[in-house]
Amino acid sequence: MLDVLVILLRLAQYGGAVVLLGTPLFLLYGLRGSDGLALAWPRPLLIAAAAVVALGSAAALAAQTAVMAGSITEGLKPAALGYMITGTSLGPAFLIRAAVAGLALLLLALARPSRPVWLLVALAGLIVSASFAWTGHGAATEGPGRYVHLTAAILHSWAAAVWLGALAALLILTLRRRPATPDSDRVLHRALHGFSGVGTASVAVLVLSGLINSWFLVGPDRLAGLLTTPYGLLLTGKLVVFALMLVLAVANRFHLTPDLGRALDDPEDLGVAVMRLKRSLVMETLLALALLALVAIMGTLAPVSAMDMAM
Repeated sequence: MLDVLVILLRLAQYGGAVVLLGTPLFLLYGLRGSDGLALAWPRPLLIAAAAVVALGSAAALAAQTAVMAGSITEGLKPAALGYMITGTSLGPAFLIRAAVAGLALLLLALARPSRPVWLLVALAGLIVSASFAWTGHGAATEGPGRYVHLTAAILHSWAAAVWLGALAALLILTLRRRPATPDSDRVLHRALHGFSGVGTASVAVLVLSGLINSWFLVGPDRLAGLLTTPYGLLLTGKLVVFALMLVLAVANRFHLTPDLGRALDDPEDLGVAVMRLKRSLVMETLLALALLALVAIMGTLAPVSAMDMAM
């Protein structure tokens, strides 16, 4: 039961972190000028994300302490919580994550939407996303490769958040296209076009950092573990989901977005183009949720390299 709670809290924090980093950045580079500031949905979405991260981090601290202590009752004792905070690297990471998300929540609640506000929220998202490396496998590596692995883990978290947070914003833009106007359709097309280069760079960083992470967590001489260990099977599943998302992303960039641009002056074709885009974004978002769920579970398991050493 506690393990399931830890996984669910990890998933909630991942989802919140993705929105905190990727969505405000998308508002800055994908919706330039007044386009992003005139929208009503970004502020409540970001407030919800900051609240989820802040509350989820505090709850995760208690849940992780309970797992280590053996029960919820023991885990909630001040001595156990104190040891987690002062005697491990996990506790401070949880506290920093909760504090930064709390500051972002306060800023969003008090300040009006503006480009400086989106920039500060994105900065909070950078810190929150990076903190996952200190509560995951990236911080467990010892020896000369420690900081290489840790850096790759941080870059992997950032690239994923930039991609998936923008995906969430694009989906909302598409779903809230009512009533449709020529201006709103052009805003959607500009947003898709603006994301294309950033999305490509994010994928490149994901692939490179993923290869480095896999070198430490699996290793070239333990590839069989991808099909014989729980962690390896989940990692294989994650790669399959990532590949499917990549196929959809390529279709969006090279087919659906150009089709939308060509259809902007034709109402009949425009409806079809938007419907295809909406369907693709919904599928990509569902795959993203599945990917985050797999990562949340993987974070609770020993990697292939650790299991090999134990044997």
